[in-house]
Amino acid sequence: MHLGLVLDMASSGYGDRIAVVANGESMSYEEIARLSWAATERLVASDATSVLYLGSNHLSYPVALFGAAGAGIPFIPLNYRLGAVQLSAQIEAHPGSYVIYEGEPPALGNGMDAVERNQFIAEMRDVSAEPAPEQDTDLTCILLYTSGTTAAPKAAVLRHRHLMSYLFSSVEFAGAEEDDAALVSVPPYHIAGVANLLSNFYAGRRIVYLDRFDPEIWLETVRREQVTQAMVIPTMLSRIVDALDGEQSAQTPSLRALSYGGSRMPLPVLERALSLFPETGFVNAYGLTETSSTIALLGPDDHRDAFSSSDPVLRQRLTSVGQLLPGIDVEVRHEDGSLVEAGEPGLVFLKGDQISGEYAGVSLLDDDGWFPTRDRGWIDADGYLFIEGRADDTIIRGGENIAPAEIEDVLISHDDVVDAVVIGLPDDEWGQRLVAVVVAGESKTIDIEILKELVKTQLRSSKTPEEIHIWDELPRTDTGKILRRNVVADLSGS
Repeated sequence: MHLGLVLDMASSGYGDRIAVVANGESMSYEEIARLSWAATERLVASDATSVLYLGSNHLSYPVALFGAAGAGIPFIPLNYRLGAVQLSAQIEAHPGSYVIYEGEPPALGNGMDAVERNQFIAEMRDVSAEPAPEQDTDLTCILLYTSGTTAAPKAAVLRHRHLMSYLFSSVEFAGAEEDDAALVSVPPYHIAGVANLLSNFYAGRRIVYLDRFDPEIWLETVRREQVTQAMVIPTMLSRIVDALDGEQSAQTPSLRALSYGGSRMPLPVLERALSLFPETGFVNAYGLTETSSTIALLGPDDHRDAFSSSDPVLRQRLTSVGQLLPGIDVEVRHEDGSLVEAGEPGLVFLKGDQISGEYAGVSLLDDDGWFPTRDRGWIDADGYLFIEGRADDTIIRGGENIAPAEIEDVLISHDDVVDAVVIGLPDDEWGQRLVAVVVAGESKTIDIEILKELVKTQLRSSKTPEEIHIWDELPRTDTGKILRRNVVADLSGS
């Protein structure tokens, strides 16, 4: 199936129902379809090789995406917040592109047409076009640059068949009520931005876009727009919790579901959020750019049962990413490729129709279709998947594999710590030594020896950082992932 089918089904099924709201303006499903067909006609006439989207969430985003799909060319949302040198390099990597931008026009290479996003919408409204023809399902639909937390960003290839497989296996067509509304504040160049557009569009849910995240604006928008579903990344939820400091409840009665993902959720933040949103169903959605978004879910019932339980095994599931979606297979392997036992950590491999595992010109799938996620994790006896972090983040101290996440959770549980990261630095005796960086809360004072004792008491001495540094903030990507390589470089002097 081709992505154009989603546009056709939604426009026929939902008609003049409002599809997208952004910056005080709105569009119906029918209008988005008409403008997308016009965009397809424009792109075909211009011989564009791809569509580059440089901007925040906006009405032009779905029109550009579906327009590119109809023309059979890749849609490439770029991180418009990148520095000039890095952004120029990504633009130049796609000659012949049609560029839709926000604000000042970017520096362009030869053979590129560019249009400001509001002008783009205005021009498409003046064009009358027929529905776009069906395209090959194996065509590249979207190129998404990875966040590059441990290496330079790479362009992940998502074909139409990958995205359609994700939709068909995880979203019910017309499954939303007519008054349902989804608040989307994740950026358009992230897989969550793409997935939120496609899944809510397919379900028939009104999408309310924020062009920038602010916790107070987020809460006000949920209340004003009667938002029923929302998706945040962990740093966003942490800021929302901080904004509700002193409150007993978030006072968002319409919010039925709140999903989170994109990076690891600190357990103390999640527990506080569950208390502040008692009537909201929480969903942990785990996926990667290379897997066309979500492949595992920890649902509302799992959150409630684990949060209210005194059973340590059941309560531990709050730190899991849940169970695999239908059509997704998982294996956890040793370094030598052999399978591990249940409950034993190893390298996570995934397989399924929605999984691309492909970068521009290079596929990481093995001969049997398995994708190496480069995440370390384990599966419990009931099939719940636990992700410890990236394999590159694992610290090997004296032959012991140590996952930074469990140490970071202990550090963040201290009242004076609002953020933390643990890394390994070279050590002649142990191979690597544990080093932590923490960010202080309002008190701005932290007793490092008390923090060390806290970790030693809750874990053990071998997992206690030998050094703890206090910084004003940690380097993060726009989607909340800690740039560990920056921390390592700063602390190692390289």
